[in-house]
Amino acid sequence: MANASGFFSPAVPSLRWRVKPSVGIFGSGFWSNEVVSRRIVCSSAIEGAADKVSPSQPRIPRLVSKGCKLVGCGSAVPTLQISNDDLAKIVDTNDEWISVRTGIRNRRVLTGKDSLISLSVEAARKALEMAEVDADDVDLVLMCTSTPDDLFGSAPQIQKALGCKGHPVAYDITAACSGFVLGLVSAACHIRGGGFKNVLVIGADALSRYVDWTDRGTCILFGDAAGAVLLQACDSEEDGLFSFDLHSDGDGRRHLNASTKENEVDHPLGPNGSLADFPPKRASYSCIQMNGKEVFRFAVKSVPQSIESALEKAGLTGSSIDWLILHQANQRIIDAVATRLEVPPERVIANLANYGNTSAASIPLALDEAVRAGKVKSGHTIATAGFGAGLTWASAVLRWG
Repeated sequence: MANASGFFSPAVPSLRWRVKPSVGIFGSGFWSNEVVSRRIVCSSAIEGAADKVSPSQPRIPRLVSKGCKLVGCGSAVPTLQISNDDLAKIVDTNDEWISVRTGIRNRRVLTGKDSLISLSVEAARKALEMAEVDADDVDLVLMCTSTPDDLFGSAPQIQKALGCKGHPVAYDITAACSGFVLGLVSAACHIRGGGFKNVLVIGADALSRYVDWTDRGTCILFGDAAGAVLLQACDSEEDGLFSFDLHSDGDGRRHLNASTKENEVDHPLGPNGSLADFPPKRASYSCIQMNGKEVFRFAVKSVPQSIESALEKAGLTGSSIDWLILHQANQRIIDAVATRLEVPPERVIANLANYGNTSAASIPLALDEAVRAGKVKSGHTIATAGFGAGLTWASAVLRWG
């Protein structure tokens, strides 16, 4: 059984944990100061019964807990680029006003030539190519998005487009800008506790579909993109996800949301005299509503605390990490968090200026660019955090490669 504070197991008669005494699993993550060797042994109620099974009987299966590591990444963005000067033609703003307040100069926006699925497939294929893993060897696809192409989710369509012949399970995770980090933790749970070997984690969003392009407070912020990583099972001593810290606060929804609304159109079937509210009116989502000042206050307070908690679980400090990769929401937020953690600017990865806030795609997009540019190298330690609608916030400390 797993929860947001790490991994634990209730007392189940059929399972027996064998754990070295040096292991600590606590708080909002998992931690160990030594190499961890964990085994879940399926056994009968009688101790030693497994050793007495005759050769003709099937052996009792054993699940050996594994580690996980990031071995590939990829990203994709739409072809249409919208600059601050382009926005100034449709709303009362200008390049200086936007760039000073947000750090954003350009963003990419989906057009009829692109879809969120096609971007996600492109990013996933690049990640598989880097990892030198065939699509047929993928046994789980996690699509982290709040803007799927289909109401029922996009992950199965991605699995199909990749050509995974084994029909691996694929499902969506909805947590807005925190979605990718939650996807990483979910992938680790599947690998460590479920025996999965290759898990694709995709962060992708098309928030341009839900932006009010006459509202300069929000339309200047968002762009569309997709990013992906491949998590692969490995021996426990090679484990590359050191710790995590996950939170949510539904009370903060009032500061950032895109709620459903009923369309003000009579139902084609007409009114029903006996049931005044039936058939229901068709619903759609409203445009993004955001209180920028409150979201800023939330981020600069909660995100550093979350990262500090994850670092503590990993036995690290801000000075011992190689890179800080935050959700790309606002350059002032990124700078404030880095200052709080005492991470110098040269160790902060940011590409906000070129893409804007791409929600769940922002972290894997920034990671992919940094890896391909030669900044992030195998063995480097990264602290990362996502934060946004929900409100949700999540951080993780991991090693690349």
